Amino acid sequence: MLILLAFIIVFHITSAALLFISTIDNAWWVGDSFSADVWRVCDMNTSICTAITGQFTEYQSIQAVQATMILSTIFCCVSFLVFILQLFRLKQGERFVLTSIIQLLSCLCVMIAASIYTDRHEELHMSNEYSIEVSRGQYGYSFVLAWIAFAFTLISGVMYLVLRKRK
Repeated sequence: MLILLAFIIVFHITSAALLFISTIDNAWWVGDSFSADVWRVCDMNTSICTAITGQFTEYQSIQAVQATMILSTIFCCVSFLVFILQLFRLKQGERFVLTSIIQLLSCLCVMIAASIYTDRHEELHMSNEYSIEVSRGQYGYSFVLAWIAFAFTLISGVMYLVLRKRK
């Protein structure tokens, strides 16, 4: 049982790390001379970064991605704290339902963020407000990590749902 518990804790910490990296790192959309995420666009030739603000036409979509990624990360961290509390407070045989619900909310948020970015990426990168040409790029590793974090949080949420506290 101790090995299972250690695996679940490591899996959950890995999910949180993936969410932090995909939310913070500047690699959702990359090209030969630029990198972009949901916060800023950086020109690698001049090392100048431009924050994505209300002047961009698709700013509402970017704000939705920002908000849901932040919520996902918060939910993941809160569910870990609730898991630790429930680990010592639940009676034997009870389920970690609250932990599971919070983790599944994290899963839902990261799925919404990645889905919005997937759907709106053409409009997001066709804006004339960019100082560099960003329409010719591809999804970066932060975007891929967001989808991997979705899978990890989904699996983690389901694991908590079926997990029973044992001796």
